[in-house]
Amino acid sequence: MGVTSRIVGVAATAAGAAAIGGVIDVARRRRRLARRPAQETPFGTLHAPARTLVTDDGVPLHVEIDEADSDVTLVFVHGYTLNLDCWHFQRAAYRGLVRSVYYDQRSHGRSGRASGEVSIDQLGRDLLAVLDAFVPEGPVVLVGHSMGGMTIVALAEQHPELFRPRSEGGRIVGASLIATTAGGLDPARILLPMVPARIGAGLTGGALKTLARGHRMVDGVRRMGHAVATVATDTFAFGDDVPSTYVEFVDQMISQTPFQVVAEFFPGFRELDKFDHVGVLGRIPATIICGTEDKLTPIGHSRKLHSRIPGSTLVECDGAGHMVIMERHGQVNAALDQLISAAESA
Repeated sequence: MGVTSRIVGVAATAAGAAAIGGVIDVARRRRRLARRPAQETPFGTLHAPARTLVTDDGVPLHVEIDEADSDVTLVFVHGYTLNLDCWHFQRAAYRGLVRSVYYDQRSHGRSGRASGEVSIDQLGRDLLAVLDAFVPEGPVVLVGHSMGGMTIVALAEQHPELFRPRSEGGRIVGASLIATTAGGLDPARILLPMVPARIGAGLTGGALKTLARGHRMVDGVRRMGHAVATVATDTFAFGDDVPSTYVEFVDQMISQTPFQVVAEFFPGFRELDKFDHVGVLGRIPATIICGTEDKLTPIGHSRKLHSRIPGSTLVECDGAGHMVIMERHGQVNAALDQLISAAESA
């Protein structure tokens, strides 16, 4: 069966889903999710005046800066199909205390769309452009989640000279890699919260390009299956029963990412192979954080990063999933506090 036929089949299934036991289970899990405490958190409300940086290939990046009187600047780099709002709990914690830079990666959030496929190496160049434009002087601590961590690794490969301790006049004096990897990732895992499993499983790059050409239809299927998508987000983004508002917020960020963008980034995950370049992070304080129930970038990836980065600290958040920055925000922020302290004194 062709890819287009599979999509149409899924759409038809969504319309007549009552006959399928799996959908009954989705409905049951959706009801359980609805019964969880809402815990009203003002996601998406922490902002600063917008700034725009145009990259070397003409893509405008949306940047926000929380100014503060601090020696070090934090630069937060978000993950795939998310945007800078995903750092809500970290932004709330550091606002007014540590100067912090947030930006939407190309083709995400409020940033402009790239043209064609996007490589992790290009994201590394984008990060350097952000540093040059908004942190031209002074020490920096980089914090990357998921694809954001891969972005930091790409920059480390491209410009290892930037990664030196403060005592040696280094520019990047600390780094945190959260729920990420430097290679060996099964790209199909990344698709799980975004497309129905029967589409996502076993997709090749060519098949994904075919889907991308019909991205409006795929986006329509995703909207039709909103209840299924929300349950998928809960299942694959989190480990514990988090408040329903957490799930809805992450699902909203994911659903706002057109499937064409999903397809354009896909080859970069398949081709990622940078474990031989992460050792440079051993020159500076480096903290690796991951949930033990991460289904997208499993804990084994973080343990491998830890083994390849001399002197690094590994923080395993028991029971947490991929969105550990929300699910265990207190533990994550405590680890970042210690990282900042170590970077300032190294």
